[in-house]
Amino acid sequence: MNIHEYQAKEVLKQYGVVVPQGKVVFSPEEAVKAAEEIGTDVTVVKAQIHAGGRGKAGGVKLAKSLDEVRTYAEEILGKTLVTHQTGPEGQEVKRLLIEQGCDIKKEYYIGMVVDRSSGGVAMMASAEGGTEIEEVAAKTPEKIFTEVIDPVTGLLPFQARKLAFAIGIPKPLVNKAVKFMIALYNAFVEKDCSLAEINPLVVTGDGDVMALDAKLNFDDNALFRHADIAELRDLDEEDPKEVEASKYDLSYISLDGNIGCMVNGAGLAMATMDIIKHHGGEPANFLDVGGGATTEKVTEAFKIILADEKVKGILINIFGGIMKCDVIANGVVEAAKQIGIDRPLVVRLEGTNVDLGKEILAKSGLNITPATSMDDAAEKIVAAVQ
Repeated sequence: MNIHEYQAKEVLKQYGVVVPQGKVVFSPEEAVKAAEEIGTDVTVVKAQIHAGGRGKAGGVKLAKSLDEVRTYAEEILGKTLVTHQTGPEGQEVKRLLIEQGCDIKKEYYIGMVVDRSSGGVAMMASAEGGTEIEEVAAKTPEKIFTEVIDPVTGLLPFQARKLAFAIGIPKPLVNKAVKFMIALYNAFVEKDCSLAEINPLVVTGDGDVMALDAKLNFDDNALFRHADIAELRDLDEEDPKEVEASKYDLSYISLDGNIGCMVNGAGLAMATMDIIKHHGGEPANFLDVGGGATTEKVTEAFKIILADEKVKGILINIFGGIMKCDVIANGVVEAAKQIGIDRPLVVRLEGTNVDLGKEILAKSGLNITPATSMDDAAEKIVAAVQ
């Protein structure tokens, strides 16, 4: 789960991470009032959307007066920002962060991810702050320094000092940088984050080590432990189909193609998308109904696929282990009764209760094209949509 920058900063403040004074607003009037309360000579007006690259898209402005704050707020609110992370459709700005301007002396990068190869958390640091870390990694990977953290001991002070010296934090501020990194690590672990990114981390003329920007992502599977984090979810920033899928515990990700997919198991779902592309088609979604889906769950999954106007045909690929083929068949029939099927449908069933599943579909009266294998199914659905 993603949250906004201002929300991430509020979470980090609880752990002692230093962040600029700021306030979220929803109108130009609120923006001016917030800037008055902050009272700095320079005020930063920042669009709040779940995407990076806001500055390049015109979503971050420096205002030197209250009139400029109002002007920038009016300009950004309601604007659709298109960044490298939003895709060409962009994201509408519905809220702003009004923040104090800072006397920035140098920008750095600090990031944390779960490192699956080591089974721990990795903290990355670079002196190339304020730019996309992917760009730094591609062009100058030697400028990124990494410390893998033992989950038993946590981030040790010597590891933090090692990173601080590696990226050139001024010696008088190294202890503050160490405190910052340890606080960031504590927040990452205690809140079950999957990603934490401070870009840029800055040192200021006043001698502060501060998170000028902050991004936190959380492990969905751990949200039951964090009601306070779950409340921060902004459904306006998510695909409505993905929001609907989450209500039924369906793993759904919208894609750009025109072939809807319903599969059980993440590995099989990815293999299905691959074989569709192999035959010249484009998948419209990733949809894993899971191993223990009910007829109701399958019905809702089918509705979500059909709600996508881009979908010109549907491929159902089920290998019944825990999931029973007759459950899938009943879900398809139930969905057809409720909303109808007006697009080509190819179904490949194998495994538990496969004969019963095929019998249910055959007696349903639906216009279904059966397939004997994944290859056969992909070939048939690609031909149908073309």
